[in-house]
Amino acid sequence: MSLKSDFDGAEWDLVAEGPVTAGMIVLTADSGGTFRETLALARAYTDARKEHGQSELLDEIVSAKPEFDRHRYKTKEELHDQGLQRIADAVALLGQKATADEVGDYKEFVINLASTVASAHKEHGQQISPAEQTVLDEVRARLG
Repeated sequence: MSLKSDFDGAEWDLVAEGPVTAGMIVLTADSGGTFRETLALARAYTDARKEHGQSELLDEIVSAKPEFDRHRYKTKEELHDQGLQRIADAVALLGQKATADEVGDYKEFVINLASTVASAHKEHGQQISPAEQTVLDEVRARLG
């Protein structure tokens, strides 16, 4: 079982930011719905807290309020490109330090959160817009 104490500060930040980063990449993939999508992101953390005990790693991640450094990325493109890389780096780090089940749970949480954000607001008459679907596919690919 992996805990926050198994990671140094920078490593933990990388792992903890992965889900929020995925959500923010989806949120910025298409215009509109920002308020609903932001609420959906926060709600995904609240819902995950209710499943306490299934994964100690996820319990530690969702025990804190989701935080995102909006000043880290200067443009939507930087968020997309660098954010996807950080997600991939987080999974690679977890592959070294966490159990296979924990890595699987982490990947599932990230994609579920991103999917929840994508479906929180209809855009162009669709529950998930083509731009959001493209980003979801990219997130899935980076998760491995």
